[in-house]
Amino acid sequence: MNRGKKWKAAYEKINPGELLSVEEAASKIGELSTTKFDGSVDASLKIGYKSLQNVRGIVRLPHGTGKNIRVCVIAKADKHAAAKEAGAEFVGAEDIIEKIQTEKWTDFDACIATPDMMPKIGKLGQILGRKGLMPKPKAGTVTDDVATAIKNVKAGQVEYKADKTGVVAVPVGRVSFGQEKLAENIRHLYQSIIRDKPSDAKGEYVKTLHISPTMGPALKINARNLI
Repeated sequence: MNRGKKWKAAYEKINPGELLSVEEAASKIGELSTTKFDGSVDASLKIGYKSLQNVRGIVRLPHGTGKNIRVCVIAKADKHAAAKEAGAEFVGAEDIIEKIQTEKWTDFDACIATPDMMPKIGKLGQILGRKGLMPKPKAGTVTDDVATAIKNVKAGQVEYKADKTGVVAVPVGRVSFGQEKLAENIRHLYQSIIRDKPSDAKGEYVKTLHISPTMGPALKINARNLI
């Protein structure tokens, strides 16, 4: 991969392969950011498990992700006031379903729906599913308590799953978070993934853990010290 001058300059500041404590890695991340804006910090975990489709879950980061989450709520009229009061940017019912279906509209980051609307939302599977926006009961985004679901999503609730290569990629904050908040988010993410691992998982479940800023090189964390 062809890397730019800024990335190469940042790479020279690290010792490739060096195992760092989570605090050391979190403190160095600002030096490796190559963007002028407050970039995202992402964690990448390599999972050692045969049935990767079962590696998935929900984690609520203690300090959130730093991203403004735009929420779309699909529910009947009696839920609209509560959804708007809780901070949902888009609230509707059949009108939103039609907009998504006809315009392929997905200008939001999370979609929450009440159970009675799911039969109608099912036809949106190809549009919402492709972007990871389909409401799911296990993710807490299919519920009658839309206000709580909205607050959880906006507070930093993140859904994760392993890709075909066994990598779980999760945003854990912004460069501006600083060492303490980033370290706490990373530690909480790791502990949650270990806690929720499949019951038949044997041996080393998380093989490696790296964090990296947007368009910057990655740092390797000694995950064994995170439990």
